[in-house]
Amino acid sequence: MTAFSAEWLQLREGADQAARNSEIANAVSARFALRDAISVVDLGCGTGANLRATASLLPNRQLWRLIDSDPALLDAARIDLIRWADTALREGDELILRKGHADIRVSFSQLDLATDIERAFDGAPALITASALFDLVSETFIKTIARLCTERNAAFYTVLTYNGVQRWSPHRPADNQIASAFHRHQLGDKGFGPAAGPMAPSILADQFRLNGYTVLEGESYWVLGRNDRMLLEELQRGYAMAAAETGIVDAKTIEGWIKVQRSGAEVGHTDTFAAPA
Repeated sequence: MTAFSAEWLQLREGADQAARNSEIANAVSARFALRDAISVVDLGCGTGANLRATASLLPNRQLWRLIDSDPALLDAARIDLIRWADTALREGDELILRKGHADIRVSFSQLDLATDIERAFDGAPALITASALFDLVSETFIKTIARLCTERNAAFYTVLTYNGVQRWSPHRPADNQIASAFHRHQLGDKGFGPAAGPMAPSILADQFRLNGYTVLEGESYWVLGRNDRMLLEELQRGYAMAAAETGIVDAKTIEGWIKVQRSGAEVGHTDTFAAPA
């Protein structure tokens, strides 16, 4: 799978949290409001940002299993979660965290989701969650996730799935050309077969509905401004590199595009909550 650095994930965490759709988050909270405890699996956990943003929606007793293929990211997740918690205790390879009224036990698993996805569902978790993942995986993988959730009667909550919208300020004529190349790059194989890219939100919704789930969707756009200078610059560099790798935009156009200083950007994402009817 495409590797992301801890630095990039930490840079985007604030924008991710601000973008999350509150109506979808409230639906997740309402679904589990009468439970005393919940078990959760976080796919492609990165630095643990999804746990930090989701824990407040869930019952006070939480058991999380964080899964990533990159051991360096799992190590970063441990460090960042200890910093985030009000209190933290290491118990073997697990963490026991206290945050507000929540008691959270966290385990960590290094797992290749492309080949061992069924192992992620060990223990019959009540909720499968992920952040900024499903535009990178294949339609076949999404079908597998929907099937595994259905077989275990698990709910599914994923946030910040890229949906193809990007608007830059100031606008430049090459923006659409770069976006088109970026989308072509997104459809490449990231380790799961040809990726769903911007079609991922609609594929997710269709697959869970076909499995009899109730599906809610909501926009979770990044709205970046001058205070997001570092993120804007890193995003622009990343888009330019992806466009260059496709070979469909000439180097001079890319060079000119990346030199434009941006004052803002909107990047479209979709949050999805699917639950057994």
